[in-house]
Amino acid sequence: MELKEYPKIGEKIWSGKLPNGLNVFVIPKPGFHKRFACFAADYGGADRRYRLSGDWIDTPEGVAHFLEHKMFDTADGDATAALSANGATSNAYTSTDITAYHFECTDMFSENLEILLNFVSVPWFTEESVKKEQGIITQEILMTEDDPDYCLYYGLMKSLFHHNPIRDSVAGTVESISGITADTLYECHKAFYDPSNMALCAVGDIDPSEIFDIAEKTLPKGSGRIPERDYGPPEPPLPATTRFSKSMEVSLPVFLAGCKMEPAPRGRDSLRFEIVSALALEILSGHSSPLYLRLYEQGHVNTDFSASFDSSANVAYMMFGGEARDPELVFNEAINELRKLSDGKIETGLFGRTVKAAVGSHIRLLNSFEAICGNTIGGHFRGYDAFEALEILSSVTEIDIIEFIGSNLNPDNMAISIIHPKD
Repeated sequence: MELKEYPKIGEKIWSGKLPNGLNVFVIPKPGFHKRFACFAADYGGADRRYRLSGDWIDTPEGVAHFLEHKMFDTADGDATAALSANGATSNAYTSTDITAYHFECTDMFSENLEILLNFVSVPWFTEESVKKEQGIITQEILMTEDDPDYCLYYGLMKSLFHHNPIRDSVAGTVESISGITADTLYECHKAFYDPSNMALCAVGDIDPSEIFDIAEKTLPKGSGRIPERDYGPPEPPLPATTRFSKSMEVSLPVFLAGCKMEPAPRGRDSLRFEIVSALALEILSGHSSPLYLRLYEQGHVNTDFSASFDSSANVAYMMFGGEARDPELVFNEAINELRKLSDGKIETGLFGRTVKAAVGSHIRLLNSFEAICGNTIGGHFRGYDAFEALEILSSVTEIDIIEFIGSNLNPDNMAISIIHPKD
């Protein structure tokens, strides 16, 4: 267990690797009543093809999400109820590349941490319970298929990507989850929920030594191999199609436009890539950007307009969108703005304001225990230290942004997804 301090932001983190391969991170917050813990696997919806040794194994769409649902079942009952009885609030989520289980509480933190580590590391499934869960998740899938935001996002993913599994829903399809059995879940748990493929992060007024001791006492002693994943051949730079549209029950058209980018690097360069991407998107379409202000004043967009960047499963992309009376007009205006920015035409003062706003945003996130855990674990899985974000932010220049936009945000690699009102 070693200590690393960050004097400029007043933070410190204890970290270490247990004999079973689990990486543990503890961020002390003296004087705070709330305490938070997150236990996560480097395993998400896109990790459908893997091997530990020998042959490749293909699993149905939706297994990681299905497994997340079922992990709360234990031989003694429901883990959620056990945590609630101790005054803890718990939840879990599955993304493209991570499955995470977390809780927060003010008292009985050690007892709740043992419950969390136990139910996530010890699977308990029956064919009957799996069959029942298939019905529950089927209803969830059918509900999302009627959700405009869901259709908008996956319409864009299927437009941008030819074959990468990121184009498919994390929850899977009604057909795909019908092929999931208890054996499927046990095999995937054994492959991906090994301590060597997981991380634990705890934040609050807690003793780091106690967290390490509880984890070492509670979790399996042995360490397995980290699975090798296959996401298919490299994606071509051009999108699979440039347009997706659908009519649904919405009052105004909503759209998402996206751009395929080169896969992000690993390690500290990955953090820098994410930071520069976020700054570039803010300069392109943030609420103080010339593009947004012009479109807003003309009534083409509203405050729902936003942008984001993501990198997982060996691909990267950016997207922006919101409500718009004429999505195609907004899309074309954004493309024109991208061309200006890649030529170095950033409005005077915009870069400085954007960096200051980003610094403020990162500092505010240090007040969120959930964000601290999520960023720490996500950074670990990508090979970087999330607490170095502010240091990297201070080193980014306006030239970096211009070069990034010119190299990564190519209008030829863009697509748009639109949901139109039914009438």
